[in-house]
Amino acid sequence: MKKFLIFRLYGPIASWGDVAVGSYRPTFDHPSKSAIFGLLAAALGIRRDEEEKQLELVSGYNYGVLINSAGLMLRDYHTSQVPSAGTGRNKKTFFTRKDELATSKSELNTILSTRDYYCDGLYTVILSSRIDNPPYSLETLARSMKEPSFSMYLGRKSCAIALPLDPIIISAPTMQEALVNAEFKDDTFIGRLIDKGSCRFYWDDPDEETSHEHSVSRRDEVLSRKRWQFADRKEYYSMVNWRKDACT
Repeated sequence: MKKFLIFRLYGPIASWGDVAVGSYRPTFDHPSKSAIFGLLAAALGIRRDEEEKQLELVSGYNYGVLINSAGLMLRDYHTSQVPSAGTGRNKKTFFTRKDELATSKSELNTILSTRDYYCDGLYTVILSSRIDNPPYSLETLARSMKEPSFSMYLGRKSCAIALPLDPIIISAPTMQEALVNAEFKDDTFIGRLIDKGSCRFYWDDPDEETSHEHSVSRRDEVLSRKRWQFADRKEYYSMVNWRKDACT
């Protein structure tokens, strides 16, 4: 039997960054590993420039996600203003957006981009220890999500978490069985998001005994958050017949 930490993510909008080229910022349809461990790091109070702690966190756990409701795609034609490079912007730390824009209008540039989001997506995330002595116990991770050190969000700072994560810890032989046996607090709103059917289940543990239909490669394994560098990893996929009240 293994111990698993399970929690749910929901927000009006979410963005799970895909490989971005030029001004187009696409999104996966389910949480990326880098986004999930970024959320955990925020809860624990690990800063982006604490590279060693970031890598310890990422390497210490296996990860899986069940798509309860994929939501609807939203594409935004995005405009934002930033100071010109010549104003010393790259050498100065701005603590608020107000500070960044506190310059003359002639020194501001407008950046255009197209950004994708998913609306009303609901996801169940599951974690297990990959090593004997992970940097944080599952109980510590659960407590940090209830009282996070930094703000948590769903991929981008504009994507706020709309419901408590409600972390729980259970024991089971496999990730799939742990998810089947997970019981969350009753929530009428979440019930409205979920329809009958089968769920897509993704995971990265090669020793997980759930049979997979195929595997895909995703570039979301954190190498350096300071330099924004990521590596490829293998993610396994299966359609799972779930409880009628659990997924779409």
